[in-house]
Amino acid sequence: MFKEFAKGLSITLKHLMPGNCTTIQYPKQKMQVSPRFRGLHRLIPAQDREKCVACYLCPTVCPAKCITVVAAENEAGEKYPEVFEIDLLRCIFCGYCVEACPKEAIEMTDAYELANFTREDFGFDKQRLLKS
Repeated sequence: MFKEFAKGLSITLKHLMPGNCTTIQYPKQKMQVSPRFRGLHRLIPAQDREKCVACYLCPTVCPAKCITVVAAENEAGEKYPEVFEIDLLRCIFCGYCVEACPKEAIEMTDAYELANFTREDFGFDKQRLLKS
């Protein structure tokens, strides 16, 4: 019985030694995220506008139904999203919208600090998604 107790105590003491810290000092030190991490969405801009052609694939595949797209046409007859909104309170960050996009117009960044004070701040429109 003492042998098991000593073994458990040695494991605990090993984790208390300097250099074996399992936490980070968050506001001062940022967490390293995985390359596969799915954070905040971002619309990718092209030369004169966004790359999105309003094909409606991203709201179609979204299981949370948090993406709203309203299409419009410019003078040249090209479709573009007049309205592109994502409600982050409903989003489950699955990444299906990124996989479904044929033009690679949307991506998920590594931004994970998404706290806000009001519900309206979690609604991302087209201008806000282009800036992020």
